[in-house]
Amino acid sequence: MNYESLIKSWLQLDNTRYSALLIASELGLNDWCLSAGFLRNLVWDNLHQKEHPTPLNDIDLVYYNSDNICPETDKEVENNLRNQLSLPWSVKNQARMHIRNQDLPYSSTSDAMSYWPEIETAVGVNMDKARNIKFMAPFGLEHLFNKTITINPKRRKPAVFYNRVRSKNWQAIWPGLRVSA
Repeated sequence: MNYESLIKSWLQLDNTRYSALLIASELGLNDWCLSAGFLRNLVWDNLHQKEHPTPLNDIDLVYYNSDNICPETDKEVENNLRNQLSLPWSVKNQARMHIRNQDLPYSSTSDAMSYWPEIETAVGVNMDKARNIKFMAPFGLEHLFNKTITINPKRRKPAVFYNRVRSKNWQAIWPGLRVSA
């Protein structure tokens, strides 16, 4: 199965996600993607044949800029995005997130994503100037299609993992999911 083509077709049919992707692509951020639930939820909704998309509680835009790690820059980008498209944007420069996570410094957005708690969450999508959709997925895309929630072997913190599974209520929203720790 060609996972990339399938996800691209789903993205193009989802007006909100596609609009968000277009607007984010205009920012000119370095090494960026719309990630986590933005892509994960789209796949899980389609696998569960949901009639309506699950509402996005936030849109995670992650990027990497080691030259400017000020959190205020992220807030400015969020405000700019909200002015263009009124959605719950959450912007985070991954060049500083290692501090919060008590890791060694990350080398890129993909490297940072490779430490996220679940491998199904460590997925992202971006768009180049020619409007080609590209994926960023340090663990690949196949995991999204297994209907699993899998602890990241690089971030073996079971308490954090199980707390996220419970608090996010994923198995109630997508009943076909199973935890694969």
